[in-house]
Amino acid sequence: MTIYDITLTISPALPVWPGDPAVKLEQVASMARGDTANVTRLELGAHTGTHVDAPHHFLNDGRTVEALPLEVLTGPCYVVQLPDAVEAITAEVLVRTPIPNGVERILFGTRNSHGWAQNEQEFQPDFVAITEDGAEWLTGHGVKLVGVDYLSVAPFHQSTATHRVLLLAGVVILEGVNLAQIPRGFYQLYCLPLKLLGSDGAPARVILVR
Repeated sequence: MTIYDITLTISPALPVWPGDPAVKLEQVASMARGDTANVTRLELGAHTGTHVDAPHHFLNDGRTVEALPLEVLTGPCYVVQLPDAVEAITAEVLVRTPIPNGVERILFGTRNSHGWAQNEQEFQPDFVAITEDGAEWLTGHGVKLVGVDYLSVAPFHQSTATHRVLLLAGVVILEGVNLAQIPRGFYQLYCLPLKLLGSDGAPARVILVR
């Protein structure tokens, strides 16, 4: 058995979506300063690093992250590695991509992951994302969870359409995974977001097992 951790490490150097809170890690108690234990205070947005989107993020419908189905967040998953030349995950790209029939959980590796592998610290607005027609293709083929290797499933400045297509269809959105070292193929996915009451999203620890 091989375990792949595809979670981004949360630190103040991690890029965040423009306008979202920056990551702050503050040691409020320190044994080096004479305290009996080390204690860290954490401040971050719900959509920091590797995270999931709940329907409430774009539908404003009250379906928040603590209610996401665990049976969708865990299970067989297929990883696709798209060529670096792919600029957007469109329906046309998906038609040309070998994806086995019946796949319910799919993660897309793109040139985005090269940045994570190089510890990129600046937000990259030209990231590869799923277009509206790509999202429609995925929902039409029975996908229940889709993951991407940057901070949004949708293109920069075009966030609404892709999110709404997926969330209205009940698809769980996983964003910000690092697939730089993950070969194409089948894995067992374990995606466990923080159980935050009433939140539109949550950071998650995500692993693949083969």
